[in-house]
Amino acid sequence: MDSLFDAAAEEAHRGHEPLAVRMRPRGLDEVIGQRHLLGPGTPLRRLVEAEAPMSLFLWGPPGTGKTTLAYVVAGVTKRRFVEVSAVSAGVKDVRAAIEQARRDLGMSGRQTVLFVDEVHRFNKAQQDALLPAVENRWVTFIGATTENPFFSVISPLLSRSLLLTLESLSEDDIRVVLERAVADPRGLDGKVRLAPEAAEHLVRLAGGDARRSLTYLEAAALITGDEITVEVVERAVDRAAVRYDRQGDQHYDVISGFIKSMRGSDADAALHYLARMIEAGEDPRFIARRIVIFASEDVGMADPTCLQIAVAAAQAVEFIGLPEGRLNLAQAVIHCALAPKSNAVVNAIGAASEDVRRGNIGHVPNHLRDAHYGGAKTLGHGKGYKYPHDFEHGLVRQDYAPEELRDRRYYQPTRHGAEAGFADRWSKIRSFLRGQ
Repeated sequence: MDSLFDAAAEEAHRGHEPLAVRMRPRGLDEVIGQRHLLGPGTPLRRLVEAEAPMSLFLWGPPGTGKTTLAYVVAGVTKRRFVEVSAVSAGVKDVRAAIEQARRDLGMSGRQTVLFVDEVHRFNKAQQDALLPAVENRWVTFIGATTENPFFSVISPLLSRSLLLTLESLSEDDIRVVLERAVADPRGLDGKVRLAPEAAEHLVRLAGGDARRSLTYLEAAALITGDEITVEVVERAVDRAAVRYDRQGDQHYDVISGFIKSMRGSDADAALHYLARMIEAGEDPRFIARRIVIFASEDVGMADPTCLQIAVAAAQAVEFIGLPEGRLNLAQAVIHCALAPKSNAVVNAIGAASEDVRRGNIGHVPNHLRDAHYGGAKTLGHGKGYKYPHDFEHGLVRQDYAPEELRDRRYYQPTRHGAEAGFADRWSKIRSFLRGQ
């Protein structure tokens, strides 16, 4: 049972809490976003409504509602809420929290929600300390993490828990968060007006993070007694409003400048456009996809490692998100900008595709056709095929292309960067294969 002193302290603190804390939903129906987790019949809703002991891992980017969901679960099910931070807590703290939960359960039957924030920071011993409580359901365990739990959480703990993946909030979700905070008595209670342009600026600054949007809104409200404008937001958070409409000309102009700067080998200009997109709240996955395309379209075989760097950056962004992911994007942009350039890959597949569209396809030579099914050999399929590995240098002269296309040239390499070496090799191989 909580002491009278605890209750008094909580009452005194109420009203001085940050806006993001005051606006925490009081029930599942007030939660904004995460519809895939909260719809009728979903595992989380059914577990909460049944008030059954459970163990959950909530995995998602910052500001998506992990702590909020833990509070809501505790509130809806009327369980005692105990929060442990993996940054500062040790095994002793974990065991003390579990022991208190056991006592409460035995004396009054009241269950406890044990919420561990940033659970990925717990070492193996600390995670092991949670196992008995999870195994015996002494607590409803909820662990929050921004990192992939399959890499950061021990298997016995993960296998005993339900893993729920949270997604970044959409722009529409953030707008609802802001509108509710402005009007709700728990929030700004309608005492200030939020200008539409300022709301859009806050949405961009939030980047899908509800807590960030509310923190910025509160900071802006503190320096005005009337209307929150774009200028007020800029003064409050020291971030200029970037003119950038993801659905309009700015979106296409900036991404065009970005691609053409990398193509022109101007790393500084490319980094400027990258920063401009990130600061405006552009989806980092969109930026990463453009870099991956660029790596083959404009660099290609002139630097084959460029594609590896671009794909690695895209995976890193998916894995860690922003703001740290901007470092991976920046590294890929610098690499792509400074790499020697070649459009031979895009020209090669373009020329080959054009022939196919025009009907210039011909027949696959008999010796290359599949000979593994019954009756294929009677049709002459595979007959006379020479296995290249049986020959010196892994090369043997035989026809590979359809006869009608034997002399067509698709890949015509440049002499830029590493492609010069591929050009020499391809010239020798082609001459040998064609008997020229």
